[in-house]
Amino acid sequence: MLLGATMATLAIPRSRAASSRPFRIAFANADETPGVHLEGLGFTGYDVRRGFELAARTLPVEMIYLDNGGDADRAMANAEEAVRQKTDLLIEFNPETRVNPEIARTLKGAGIPVIAIGYKVGDAPVYAADNQEAGAIAGEALGDFARQAWPDQAVIAAIVGDTGDPGDAVAARLQGIVQGLHRSHPDLIPAMLDTGGQPSRAEALVSRLLTAQPGRKLLIAALEDPTALAAKIGVELTRRLNDAAIVSQGLDRSVHGGASERKEIDPTNRGSLLLGSVAYFMDRYGYDVLPIALRMLQGLTVPARTVTSHILVSARNVFMEYPPYDMN
Repeated sequence: MLLGATMATLAIPRSRAASSRPFRIAFANADETPGVHLEGLGFTGYDVRRGFELAARTLPVEMIYLDNGGDADRAMANAEEAVRQKTDLLIEFNPETRVNPEIARTLKGAGIPVIAIGYKVGDAPVYAADNQEAGAIAGEALGDFARQAWPDQAVIAAIVGDTGDPGDAVAARLQGIVQGLHRSHPDLIPAMLDTGGQPSRAEALVSRLLTAQPGRKLLIAALEDPTALAAKIGVELTRRLNDAAIVSQGLDRSVHGGASERKEIDPTNRGSLLLGSVAYFMDRYGYDVLPIALRMLQGLTVPARTVTSHILVSARNVFMEYPPYDMN
């Protein structure tokens, strides 16, 4: 379960760097199993861990990386490992919430503070996505596009993805998308195209809907980027490229790519059906969470809840967020 440790460069504060060891911080990741995506998005546990590794390089911390593997018992064992390793703080990312109260009690008993990512761990400060706000950004972007591009056309909408996911995150995104759409189209009720967690199904679902609606324009809100790409293929197969627009959730590498990868969101691809994707920046969580951890360890007050700053990333601003080289 212990996947290794890295010693970051000692940077701040100078007094601590000169007089004592760096802070030992354990990060218990949700699930680093290859191919497993987190939070209903296209990010993997490796993406999240890599963000912490990069962020830690210039901070006075020694990182200990643990993998909860999507398993409650393993998460509990990792919390006990953090105690055994005499860490100064634990960052806990554990969707298996039934053990989070026990993790909180264990760490409290050992005098080790906790930061929770996404899911409450006792009364620890929480860093999380604002799923409803992210959904609203997508819905509003689609509605604004329809109002400008198709002012006199009949418009329908669909939400495509794992719409049957019982988790709070997906439910909040769904609610936000509808709220965003209603800001410009208050009577629009989107169809729910459930992929059952298999993005490739979006191709047939979207194609079938467009075939059944020959005279209407279609706004597509995809719940994650791989689903958006499959939905785009469905539009292309029906030869309705002028009748659809897509906004996605996540902004993972499948749409913005690296230096040598095909990129759907790119300044040279401004005519793409994919208007943009709402960024969750899961690959940058380390840059947001580790400064909170340092403030806690220095005895400073931190907010009870900190949320991701979501933005819509399109061809116009993608290089500002992810420049055309493989660097965070």
